[in-house]
Amino acid sequence: MSDPIHVQLTRRAWLAGVGLAGLVGCGRNQPTVESLPADAPLRFPGKVPMRALNHRPPCLETPWRYFQTDLTPNEAFYVRWHLQVLPNPIDVPSWRLRVDGHVERPAAFSLDELRRMPAEEVIAVNQCSGNSRGLFQPALPGAQWHNGAMGNARWRGVPLRHLLERVGLKAGSVEVAFEGMDRGGLPSVPNFVKSLPVDRARDREILVAYSMNDAPLPLLHGFPVRLVVPGWYATYWVKSLESITVLTGPCDNFWMKTAYRIPTTANAVEKPDQLAKVTVPIHRMNVRSFFTLPETLSPQVGKPVELNGIAFDGGSGIARVEVSTDGGTTWQAGELGPDLGRFSFRRWYWTWTPQAVGEQRLLVRATSTTGETQPLTEGWNRAGYMRNVIEAVRLEVRA
Repeated sequence: MSDPIHVQLTRRAWLAGVGLAGLVGCGRNQPTVESLPADAPLRFPGKVPMRALNHRPPCLETPWRYFQTDLTPNEAFYVRWHLQVLPNPIDVPSWRLRVDGHVERPAAFSLDELRRMPAEEVIAVNQCSGNSRGLFQPALPGAQWHNGAMGNARWRGVPLRHLLERVGLKAGSVEVAFEGMDRGGLPSVPNFVKSLPVDRARDREILVAYSMNDAPLPLLHGFPVRLVVPGWYATYWVKSLESITVLTGPCDNFWMKTAYRIPTTANAVEKPDQLAKVTVPIHRMNVRSFFTLPETLSPQVGKPVELNGIAFDGGSGIARVEVSTDGGTTWQAGELGPDLGRFSFRRWYWTWTPQAVGEQRLLVRATSTTGETQPLTEGWNRAGYMRNVIEAVRLEVRA
């Protein structure tokens, strides 16, 4: 199977996907979006050939073969930016990360200062909220991702809580806002700013990361530093951070108040003709599992073949993975691979002996340590978020 490189979104579809009507601000400046380029083959520096949904801002999908390893290589890791003008070049000697707002001691840190601070590492899945949106029925506007808007990496950086301790939170601090350096092309579009509740911002695993898979953070992935929020969708993993601001109330800019919101229903499910009236900002990832089989797999009837894949959730950890060969009537447990941490991909294995020649359909589902599992039927919501229906693979068994 080839990995086509193409642009498939129109400007209208992209704008509809993020809902750029009625913009409000919470950032320091106010920028935007411009029209998309014509369809054309695209290559991006430092990247393997990837499926390009968008050129400016770049949206690149990881080719499926790269999920056969536990850590997704930087050069194949998916890319998703919101605003068209990326921070390039960056004058590293003069760059500073500002930490201010409702604090005792506002500060600004250079990249060298951050690298000299005590560091921590976490292996964590970064997954776009709209991963698999292109598979929803009825179809939805927005980036038409298949399943490759995700990746797993080893992230290293300064724990966010250490920076917050250095500046000293004042009484009455409610949220912490994070602003990136990417900019739009029109003054009507706000800067990309996301926020976390103070208690979440002080969790141990949240990092201001400068390293990805033991290499300096690539520009397309947020150089010089980005926020890493393990277990939560990538909308919070703000790239190319320039400021961290402690707030005394909720951040009510467009990216929190209007975009990236989900129904409060179970698994964020609603109906096209009965939309939920109450929504909240998207947050923790739900449980998912996939087959990650080589394209050349050619099973033979009566001969065992080892199947494998990946599973992950929002940080509970994977308790079991099961495979079905009869449409979900019965399930057989697979074997879990090494545990790289509760936020990481968990590799699974299952040995299958085909009993009949012809096309066979196999299903896989994961269950977390809290008992959360995947549904057999697809749930739908207006934004195309949080798809986690049980996945299937079709294999042609030869005699």
